[in-house]
Amino acid sequence: MRTTFRILTSVLIAAPAIATAQQITAAGATFPAPIYQKWFGEYHKLHPDIQINYQSIGSGAGIQQLTAGTVDFGASDMPMTDEQAAKLKVRPLHFPTVLGAVVPTYNIPGFSTELKFSGATLAGIFLGEIKKWNDKSLAADNPGAKLPGEDIIVVHRSDGSGTSFVWTDFLSKVSPEWKKRVGSNTSVSWPVGLGGKGNEGVSGTVKQTPFAIGYVELIYAVQNKMAHGAVKNASGAFVKASLESVSQAAAGAAQQMPADFRVSITNAPGSGAYPISSFTWLLIPSQIPHKAKGQAITEFLKWMLTDGQKSAASLDYAALPKEVVSKEMNQITSVKY
Repeated sequence: MRTTFRILTSVLIAAPAIATAQQITAAGATFPAPIYQKWFGEYHKLHPDIQINYQSIGSGAGIQQLTAGTVDFGASDMPMTDEQAAKLKVRPLHFPTVLGAVVPTYNIPGFSTELKFSGATLAGIFLGEIKKWNDKSLAADNPGAKLPGEDIIVVHRSDGSGTSFVWTDFLSKVSPEWKKRVGSNTSVSWPVGLGGKGNEGVSGTVKQTPFAIGYVELIYAVQNKMAHGAVKNASGAFVKASLESVSQAAAGAAQQMPADFRVSITNAPGSGAYPISSFTWLLIPSQIPHKAKGQAITEFLKWMLTDGQKSAASLDYAALPKEVVSKEMNQITSVKY
């Protein structure tokens, strides 16, 4: 009887702790969503009293929700602009989380050759100027390849997207015409193409549409077993996205990282650098009104920058350079609650 009483008492004591588990909400980029879902799940196992709920809705929507105050923190593949940051009641801090790559992925039935793309060719395709798979520009990038004469079906993001920012940021650097006509942003006025929501939507549309081409974060191409091409970098080499080539793209930025961590590494120098690489960021308010929530978020950041980095490679993301991690650990002290 006493044993039963002790068990019941233990359950009653534990119940309030479970009921008051700290719920944290976040939303934003689809680019890093696979690693974020893994991290939040692993952290919850280690700390059952902390539950981080993440909505993969795109960088633009994540920034909007952070601005509206409907989430505790946001996530974006594009650093917030000064104008965007000024709309928040509290200054946002940028925390790089991992490095990733945006890749051109394509669906050419019966074609097994791995394609190569120069930046000028990709810009021409997404401007609607290169219309056929056997266009002379593609043939020049891929000498000897037997390219089909079918029309190219362009697929792009329909939502506000950090992946789109990384893609258009690269195209703006390598194509003056792209920069003039379209520019770079999370949302642009696309000259041609079909829209897909999220990396999931673009990869799904490309996979289901013969002779389509789109752009997605590397993990989505890998998980869906989709062909993706090598891209010509600033040194003139055609490089395929990998942990090594993305890390090389970040090497220079790691040494000269700005204090606010807002940096672009597309078209980075280096013969082995993949040119459409990027950091991705968590957007954390510098002042969190709830002490318990503030403690939970900052403790998660510390875990993410240490133990969390060990699982990045398993999902085809590159871990942060040590120099960047060290600077971020210092920035955590700027989060007040």
